[in-house]
Amino acid sequence: MLRNLTSLLGITILAKDGNIGHLRDVLFHDRSWIVRYFVVQTGTWFSARHVLLSPDIVLQPEWDKRVLPVDLTMEEVRQSPDVHTDLPVYRQREISMAQHYGWPTYWTIETSPLLAERGKSEGDQNLRSVNEILTYKVKASDGDPCKMDDLVVEDANWFIRFLVLRAGNWFGGEKLLVATRWVGSVSRASKEVIVPHSRDTI
Repeated sequence: MLRNLTSLLGITILAKDGNIGHLRDVLFHDRSWIVRYFVVQTGTWFSARHVLLSPDIVLQPEWDKRVLPVDLTMEEVRQSPDVHTDLPVYRQREISMAQHYGWPTYWTIETSPLLAERGKSEGDQNLRSVNEILTYKVKASDGDPCKMDDLVVEDANWFIRFLVLRAGNWFGGEKLLVATRWVGSVSRASKEVIVPHSRDTI
């Protein structure tokens, strides 16, 4: 089912033996548009720490109760490696988490040792925060940029299918859905999502 990503923020993350905390952010890859991590703020049971959890360990969501169960125990989360949730997330930290939790890695292993080492030290530059990208402007091939309002995700596979745009002066303030496959690039420097199509095409 398709869901607005902003509607998921704040939901409860439930381990097999208790409440872990609440969803504070979502990290996704801006080329594949797949959700890679949930940023969870743990409760007072664990010093209000922020942890990253993979969608691979999510069980059947209970959307009506605003609960997202995960196939982990509270102790597994307590013993997880320290990882800064600010971007970029360094690859060596991602490897540590994957080894601790036993979840699969999503990245392609580089054949060049030099490239592999560079990836460990620099992190994945294509990981984006939902909270951050909602501050970006969306720029068509002509005209002024418009505001990003939300992202729409498919909860069966955590693929982000659409951008929700607040069109502003484009079409009298209406909201528009734009497929993520139309996105040309995402620029952290200019805080823009580039859609290489005209406003009329959109």
